[in-house]
Amino acid sequence: MKLKVCFFIFTFFLTACSKNYDNNALSIFKYNESAGISTLDPIFARDQATIWVTNQLFNGLVQLDNDLNVKASIAKNWHVSDNALMYTFFMRDDVFFHEDKLFNNGMCRKVIAQDFEYSFNRLLDKNLAAPGAWVLSNVRSFKAENDSTFIVNLKKPFPAFLSLLSMQYCSVVPREIVEARDFNRYPVGTGPFQFQLWKDGVKLVLRKNHNYFEKEKGKPLPFLDAIAITFIKDKQSAFLQFIQGKLDFISGIDASYKDEILTNKGELQEKYKDKIILQSEPFLNTEYLGFLMETPLPLKIRQAINYGFDRVKMLKYLRNNIGTPANQGFIPLGLPSFSKKLNGYSYNLKRARQLVIEAKSENAFDTDKEIILSTTSSYLDLCEYIQNQLQDIGLKVRVEVSPASTHRQMVATSKLNFFRGSWIADYPDAENYLSLFYSKNFCPNGPNYTHFKNEGFDLLYEKSLSENNILTRYSYYQQMDEIIIKNAVIVPLYYDRVLRFTNKNISGFESNAMNLLDLKRVSK
Repeated sequence: MKLKVCFFIFTFFLTACSKNYDNNALSIFKYNESAGISTLDPIFARDQATIWVTNQLFNGLVQLDNDLNVKASIAKNWHVSDNALMYTFFMRDDVFFHEDKLFNNGMCRKVIAQDFEYSFNRLLDKNLAAPGAWVLSNVRSFKAENDSTFIVNLKKPFPAFLSLLSMQYCSVVPREIVEARDFNRYPVGTGPFQFQLWKDGVKLVLRKNHNYFEKEKGKPLPFLDAIAITFIKDKQSAFLQFIQGKLDFISGIDASYKDEILTNKGELQEKYKDKIILQSEPFLNTEYLGFLMETPLPLKIRQAINYGFDRVKMLKYLRNNIGTPANQGFIPLGLPSFSKKLNGYSYNLKRARQLVIEAKSENAFDTDKEIILSTTSSYLDLCEYIQNQLQDIGLKVRVEVSPASTHRQMVATSKLNFFRGSWIADYPDAENYLSLFYSKNFCPNGPNYTHFKNEGFDLLYEKSLSENNILTRYSYYQQMDEIIIKNAVIVPLYYDRVLRFTNKNISGFESNAMNLLDLKRVSK
């Protein structure tokens, strides 16, 4: 591997010398990953940092475009049976794994349907304990009928199944490489870029795959020569690197520099408008507070909390208007099943106070009792804002802060009665959000962290799973969202936005509501 890295760098050097320019002329896209990267194996791609990098290295049967529509990838097309249980995928014949000395010819090998059979079996291998194994939980069987045909049979219809297959968990990998070395560190995929070198805590480099199968207007992808990822932990330092042009892109906003780069309206500060491009669009992420429904907080108190604080001011002063007040339901802005007509909660001080008075007079709640709201340090400002506003309606709230890992574990094991949460879509279908309230998904065996149980909701959820008419399914989704809001199971805070900043010398860089990073069409 070291020889190969040296050869690549040496080749770049020779090419540069022969054309009388140095390596700075190469189009190398640079970004920082402050959270670090622990693996390059797609079956462990559970966090954004790993998803972003594996998306450059691997492909699956299908992929999402920037509008989150399912498109062909290694499968050139597919057929779904009339009963929506059997999916037949027909493979391209021009897709090759990255060159590697472990292949028989020492170069590359064509991908065949049997590679997907191996990759899916590996995803389900209990010894590996892949976090994405749930993606295939509704799959009854799968097999390669021949080199070019792959068949998947479901246990029951699931309209979002193709979206699930677009996740990095379902990427194709080569058996002979996986079984011969540490695939976490030295991966081989089919993607537009291939692994070059990785120095822990310093840099990860991917180089252009010259055998990549996709084209753009007749031109082979990708357009970049390489991708270089640094691991600067301090976000302020990474921001300064970006401003200095040493990084090409940063995603999201951090409190350490939000006022430096954005106005309180969420727009670029004037001094940066001729240097930086800002992309902003709805992000499939709902930030919320959740109630454990088995606790004694009555409905009227839960509703009072929903009415008792101003989401508009919260976003303006604490987030520079990054996001949209969640005055509808749990389904976020950006999904087609989002309903503007859903009558959710907005700031209503009078109504909130009245609900607290009613709950107290009915002996349903003691207003002298503290309500404990659990959160992490990253969201302390939001929770303290809500805490202060709820004092005005007669509620005493105490905010408790835990490390992020501890908080996640306590939420997942039903040990928090009132907690801050967020749900980022795993796939672009509202079922992903509504599954959090299906009674058969009680945590710790599922994502129903609130332990909400409602027969009407469950019936609609089950009906939606077998409904192929998309408009009817959206209607079911919206009815379920309304049940969640009427029962005040959660306190929706805001629907997030994707924020991406790039330098002006970058083109072809597009954003999407899943915040996926796709660099194959980017030029520098």
